[in-house]
Amino acid sequence: MYKRILVPLDGSELSESILKHVKAIATGFSVPEVILLRVVEIIGPPDGYETTEDWRRDTQKKVEAAATGYLSQVAAKLKQEGIAAQTVVVRGRAAEEILDYAKNNQVDLVIMSTHGRSGVSRWFVGSIAERVVRCCVAPVLVASPSVCR
Repeated sequence: MYKRILVPLDGSELSESILKHVKAIATGFSVPEVILLRVVEIIGPPDGYETTEDWRRDTQKKVEAAATGYLSQVAAKLKQEGIAAQTVVVRGRAAEEILDYAKNNQVDLVIMSTHGRSGVSRWFVGSIAERVVRCCVAPVLVASPSVCR
């Protein structure tokens, strides 16, 4: 049924709480490929500082290297449990990049956690999970971190 599952992670414990569900579904459906996706925002200089293109490029490389290392650790844990996992790091805005990846890479299911924001915080920050649910070409499983534990 599912051949490619996309799992967006942002490096937080909240996003990782979804891995319990990923393991159950990947194992239960014998999913041949789980893709761990980390979106890194395009970095600008701190307020009040001017920047050079060299600084921006070096900082972006460091952020992407950290994201790659993080995903490699998560993938290694999944592989120890017999789940084939690969990692992808992309630059951009989280919701848009998740949607683009799902659309362009024949993803059968997206599994992600929500951060559980509500009220003004949700309105101000926005909900990546909500946008993905509304616009994704593939089915989306979203769970609150409180449900994932």
